[in-house]
Amino acid sequence: MSRGARYTARSMSTQAPPKQVSIQDFSAELRKFPQSAFDHTMEILQFLKHIAVSVDTLQPYLCWDRQHYTRNLIEKTPLFELIAICWEVGQASSVHNHREQNCWMLVPMGRLRVENFHLVSQDLDHGRCQLTPIPAVEMDATHPCAVDPRDPVHRVVNPKEYAERAVSLHIYSRPFDSCVVYAPEQGTCGVIQLHYTTMYGQSVG
Repeated sequence: MSRGARYTARSMSTQAPPKQVSIQDFSAELRKFPQSAFDHTMEILQFLKHIAVSVDTLQPYLCWDRQHYTRNLIEKTPLFELIAICWEVGQASSVHNHREQNCWMLVPMGRLRVENFHLVSQDLDHGRCQLTPIPAVEMDATHPCAVDPRDPVHRVVNPKEYAERAVSLHIYSRPFDSCVVYAPEQGTCGVIQLHYTTMYGQSVG
C-alpha cells in the first residue's frame, strides 16, 4: 500500500448511504467517544464513513472571505476541537502539520484535495526543511479522510477546476493553537499561531 493510500477512507465496496445528522447531533456523538479513540485514527474514521452532516444545520458556523479561507470553531473540549473551514474556489491552506495531534476531515459541501508530503528533514531553529510529495487524495461528502500520523504534513486545496465552494469539518484530537508551516519549494519552515474567524457562531474581534 502506498503512503497516500493510508490517508483515505475510500473503498471500492458497496455500502449503505451515510446517515444524515445535524451538526449538534454530530458533536454529541463525538463527545461519546472515550479518550482512547482520539489516540489513533481508525475508530473515529470508521464513524465518519457512516455519517454525514446536514449542510443546513451548519449555517450558523459558515463564514466566507474571498481573500482567505475561514476557520470557525464549533466545539472545543479537552479531548478534541471541531472546526468548520469555508473555502472559496481556488483557496488553499499552507503546507502544515498538526503538532503531533490526530486529525480527521469530512466535507459536507463540495469537494477538496489533500496534497500530502513526506518530511525528510526539519530544523526549526534554522527554519530549514526538506519535503517530498506523496500521492494526494480527494475528499467529498462520502469520502472522509484521516491524516496519517506517520506522514502528517499536508495542505488542503479547493482547486479552481472544481468550480464550487466547499466546507470541511476538521476534528483535532487535542486542541492546539500553533503549527509548523512549510514552503516545500524554498525548503523553509516556521511556527505560526492559529486563529479562529468565528467562535460558536460569533465573529472574533
